[in-house]
Amino acid sequence: MVSLEHWLLLGSVLLLASIFANTVADRFGVPALLLFLGIGMLAGANGPGGVPFHNAPLAQALGVIALVFILFAGALQTRSKEIRPVLWMGASLSTLGVLLTTVLVGWFAQQFLSFTWLEGLLFGAIVSSTDAAAVFTVLKSQKVSLKEPIRPLLEFESGSNDPMAVFLTIGLISLIQHPMKSPASLLLLFVTQMGLGGGIGYLAGRGMVLVLQRLKLEHEGLYSVLLLAMVLLTYSLASFLGGSGFLAVYLAGLVLAGKDYFHKKTMTRFQDGLAWLMQISMFLILGLLVLPVHLPRVFWPGLWLSFFLVFVARPASVFISLIGSGLSARKKAMVSWVGLRGAAPIILATFPLVARLPRAETYFNLVFFTVVVSVMLQGPSIARVARWLRVEVPFQRKRHSPLEFDAPGAIDACLEEFIVPFNSAVAGNSLTQLGLPADSLITLVCRDDRYLVPSGRTVLQEGDVISVLTTPDGIGEIQTLLSRQK
Repeated sequence: MVSLEHWLLLGSVLLLASIFANTVADRFGVPALLLFLGIGMLAGANGPGGVPFHNAPLAQALGVIALVFILFAGALQTRSKEIRPVLWMGASLSTLGVLLTTVLVGWFAQQFLSFTWLEGLLFGAIVSSTDAAAVFTVLKSQKVSLKEPIRPLLEFESGSNDPMAVFLTIGLISLIQHPMKSPASLLLLFVTQMGLGGGIGYLAGRGMVLVLQRLKLEHEGLYSVLLLAMVLLTYSLASFLGGSGFLAVYLAGLVLAGKDYFHKKTMTRFQDGLAWLMQISMFLILGLLVLPVHLPRVFWPGLWLSFFLVFVARPASVFISLIGSGLSARKKAMVSWVGLRGAAPIILATFPLVARLPRAETYFNLVFFTVVVSVMLQGPSIARVARWLRVEVPFQRKRHSPLEFDAPGAIDACLEEFIVPFNSAVAGNSLTQLGLPADSLITLVCRDDRYLVPSGRTVLQEGDVISVLTTPDGIGEIQTLLSRQK
C-alpha cells in the first residue's frame, strides 16, 4: 500500500513541474496546457512514473470541485461594464451555440464513425464548451490583443457555456441508460436546472455581497475561507434542490464582481490562484488516466472528429448564434477560431466512465484527442490568424504596481494609473504646479520601468505613469489635465 507521504511527494513534484512548465510556455509561446498533459502522461501507468491511477469516481469528484472554482474565479474577474454590451451575444453562444455544436458533432459521429445518434450527441455535448483560461493564457503568451468586443465576448461565452454543456451531458447519459425515456423530458429538466440555478445564483451573490460588506472578522485570512465556504454552499444548495450548481456559482461570481467589499483584491487573487491549481490538477489527472497504449485505436476517429469540430461545427455554431449581432464576418471568424477546449471537456469525459456506459473509455480517449488537437492547432496560430483577419490591436503589457489600494464600499476612492502623454502641457512641471483636484494625491511615479517616490518638487516627464489616489469624479478631471497640449 502506497503511503500518504508518497502521494504528497508525487503531487508536489507534479505541481512544481507544471508551474515551471508554464513559465517555459509563456517564454516560448507554447500552450501550457499541452505541457500539463505531457507531465501527467509521463507520471502515468504507461510512463516513466508508472503511477496506476484509474479511479474515475474520484476523478469526477475532483473535477466537479475544480470546475466550481474555475467558473467562480472567472466570473469574479469579469468586468460588468465590458460584458454588458455583449450580454445577449454571449448568452446566445453559451446556449444555442453549445446546442448547435452538440448536434453537428453528433451528426458527424453518427454518419461517419459508427456511433449511435445518442452516443454521437453525448460526445458533442462533452466537447461543446470552450475554456477562457486556455484562450487568454495563449493570447498573453503570444502578446496578442483583440479588437472589441471580441475579448469580452470570448470571456463571457467561455465562462457561461459550461452549465449548458453539463446539462446536455447529464441529460444524454440519462437517455442512453433509459432508452424508454422521452427526449422531451430534457426540456423540463433544462427549465428546472437553469431556472433554479439562475435564481439561487443571483440570490447567493447578493447574500455574499451583504456578508462581505458588513461582517467584520479579526483575521484577514478568514475572508478568503469565508468566500470559499459560500461558493461551495451555493453550488451544493442549487444542486440539492435540482438546479444547475455550476450556473448558480457563475452568476453569484458575476454579482459579486460588480460590487465593492472588504479585501476584494486579496480574495480575487486567492480565487485566481485556486482556479490555476484546479486547472493544472485536471490536466494532470487526464494525463494520469489516459493510457497511451490505447490511443492508436482511436487515432483516426479522434483526428476526424477534432477537425470537424474546429473547422465546421464551431464556425457554424458561432455564425448562426450571432445572426443579427452586427459583428463583421472577420470578427465572427476570430471568435470561431479562438474556441479552445480545456478543463471542462476533461471533467465531463469522466461522467460516462462513472456511469459505466458501454463505450466510456472510447469517449475519454476521443476527448483527449479533441483537447490536444484544439490546443495544438488553434493555440499557436491565434496571433497569425488575428493579423490575417485584421482584428489585432497593439498589445499592452500589464504593469504590476508595488502599491495596492483595496477600498471598502464605504470609502469613495480608488487608485488609478495615468500616462503623461507626449507633448503634454504638464510635462516639465513639478507636482505642486499641476493643479490636481483637492481630493487627489499622487502616490507613485513610474519612469523607464523604475518607481519613484514623489515629493512636491518631483518634475513630471513625457511617458511617466503616475499612480493617483482619487475619487471617481476626479478621474475625468485628471485625464483632462494631462491631455492638454503645449
